[in-house]
Amino acid sequence: VAVIATGVITAGACADAADKTRGSSSKANPSAAPRVITGHATVVDGDGLEIGGNKIRIFGIDAPEIDQYCQRDDRTRWRCGHYASVELDRLVASREVACTVRTVDQYDRLVAVCRLGDADVAESQVRNGWAVAYRKFTKDYADEEDTARAAKRGLWAGAFEMPWVWRERSRTR
Repeated sequence: VAVIATGVITAGACADAADKTRGSSSKANPSAAPRVITGHATVVDGDGLEIGGNKIRIFGIDAPEIDQYCQRDDRTRWRCGHYASVELDRLVASREVACTVRTVDQYDRLVAVCRLGDADVAESQVRNGWAVAYRKFTKDYADEEDTARAAKRGLWAGAFEMPWVWRERSRTR
């Protein structure tokens, strides 16, 4: 396992990582050792982190955008995208996060499974209702989403537009 500790990268490691994973599927390349980036994370949004200058998209989930609003059952609008990021920040605050890189997305962000010890960060965000399972890419968090929806946790406490639909609609304005 290649480890990039606290965001320190050896010469060429980041470029090599991007070259090896760009355009690949989410399935791990068995011949390549997984790259793990560890350190204290800065939250970018409800499904994004930055560790030592490395922009990371958390694999398998999608959270509302920072400026996305949702609607509570009483019809009041609330800043659900902001809340999703705050909840992710509470989760990772002052803790060492280890992200295993799976691929690189179209925006050159590393797409990774991130953990706090044994806890899966994506699973926690979805289980608590602050992100949805990104079923287009994986079914890994579908059960957690179903549980959060049934319990009306987080986003599921009211109405919201799926993040990918909101982004598409926002682009066409």
